[in-house]
Amino acid sequence: MDNCEELCPDWLSFIKGVVDSEDLPLNISRENLQQSKILKLIQKNLVKKCIELFKEIAENDEDYKTFYGAFSKMIKLGIHEDSKNRKKLAEFLRYHSTKSGEDQVSLKTYVERMKENQKVIYYITGECKEAVENSPFLEALKKRDLEVLYLVDPIDEYAIQQLKDYQGKTMACATKEGLDLGLSEEEKKKAEEEKASFEDLCKKVKDILGKKVEKVVVSDRMVGSPCSLVTGEFGWSANMQRIMRAQALRDSTMSSYMVAKKTMELNPSHAIVKALKDKFSADAADSAAKDLVWLLYETALLTSGFTLDNPGSFSNRIHRLIKLGLSIDDDDEPEDDDDEEEECPNLEEEDDGGMEDVD
Repeated sequence: MDNCEELCPDWLSFIKGVVDSEDLPLNISRENLQQSKILKLIQKNLVKKCIELFKEIAENDEDYKTFYGAFSKMIKLGIHEDSKNRKKLAEFLRYHSTKSGEDQVSLKTYVERMKENQKVIYYITGECKEAVENSPFLEALKKRDLEVLYLVDPIDEYAIQQLKDYQGKTMACATKEGLDLGLSEEEKKKAEEEKASFEDLCKKVKDILGKKVEKVVVSDRMVGSPCSLVTGEFGWSANMQRIMRAQALRDSTMSSYMVAKKTMELNPSHAIVKALKDKFSADAADSAAKDLVWLLYETALLTSGFTLDNPGSFSNRIHRLIKLGLSIDDDDEPEDDDDEEEECPNLEEEDDGGMEDVD
């Protein structure tokens, strides 16, 4: 019975020990033994004892730091699989946050230092801590001094889908639309005015990008960034799409309807967005402005955690900007290329002749 699933769940597979019981009916077949109710009772007690052991380890911060570094994935797997003990296991989670520095915080500590009017637990998912620290999704949250948890382990995406709340506080992803920042009535009124003011620009950007985005709206989510791409509340996040693409045996049919629709959010207070609005107001068919919209979209893909659909077109736009900065005229390039092509054969002929002389 080394691999008896009825005795020990998968998320506790790192626990080793001996179970001594006088109640097991050993005079029956192994198949019937695995169906025995006694095994379910033993499993219940084993899980209970393990959770008690984890609590004892958690009393010492240094010991628990070592334990969590080694077995955090198994605890998160337990949150994903064990619905009966999910709330208990949530007490053992530790994450880096915008206020934790190099240390990790528990959900209990996070809730204790929440703002008075804060109703949700904010978190952001990503590939690594360094990648999410400077994310545009955190700008407004940081400005309001709201703490955000960094979920950078791939299994976090699965676990957080099951752990929907903690102590009555809902888990809110900073990369998805509908994020509640706790705006005041005055701020909400200002947001409505900005929405009406930038409505024409949003329609123009949507027409340019077409099916690349579902809609374009103005948002107060950003402070220093001109735009970002958020996903739907119930679809995959950008990080989840990255994880699923990395699966060797992924189901492509699931990807087709689980891939989240992107919403482009513009920062109405950013100079670039204001300048674009003025450009399109002056000339709705401005080709340079359209090119800048595509460049904004592609840079937003990168900063929002997505991958570029066409890296070649993105690099061409960047190259054109570099040429503009260096005052290089595109009309001069073909002539330079022709000169190089004419010079190369001459050099080859000279080299060939030199080699014949040596021979």
